[in-house]
Amino acid sequence: MPKDEENKNGWKKPDRVREQSETYDVFERVETIGGLRYELQPSPRVDHQVLVTELGNMLSRTCHASGLVLLAPMDVHFDEKNIVQPDVIYIANENMGIVRNNRIHGVPDLLVEVLSPGSGKHDKHRKRLLYEAFRVKEYWLVDPVLKTIDRYVLMGDKLEHVMTYVDYEDDRIESELLVCISVELKPLFARLKVLEQND
Repeated sequence: MPKDEENKNGWKKPDRVREQSETYDVFERVETIGGLRYELQPSPRVDHQVLVTELGNMLSRTCHASGLVLLAPMDVHFDEKNIVQPDVIYIANENMGIVRNNRIHGVPDLLVEVLSPGSGKHDKHRKRLLYEAFRVKEYWLVDPVLKTIDRYVLMGDKLEHVMTYVDYEDDRIESELLVCISVELKPLFARLKVLEQND
């Protein structure tokens, strides 16, 4: 077919199909830790995204004046060999200098990961050690199955596990380091119970 010949829908075949990378950033769900690439799951589950959204909303309500709350996908560039995509990111106002050219280049104050099937070892071990090495002040691990949040706080050079919060005990997360934070677990996990009725 000649280059300018129209197909049956009236569309002309272009002279050259431009590679996507010439006009757009190609979006990849990839993390780099210690220079090694780790591919993330193509698409999170609904329960995962519900928790990310609800937690982001809760943090934004109490911390909007004190800092910036961001949700995945958003790269955090610790350095050229360590680039991650946490599910929820909080950067306090006094640390806002790490946001340069609309990218995060440095260490946020709080990072949150919501566990997905198959991500446990990566989030609980590999990323915890990475966040510890770069001295992230707080790290939370949210489990949508057990409906718990494990909270790690930087103490000296270690991210220490300080508490496991559960939704059936009216637990509330409040941070000594990041005083704007106040997250109630029952409302956070309540939306999951609606989803479970459809299973």
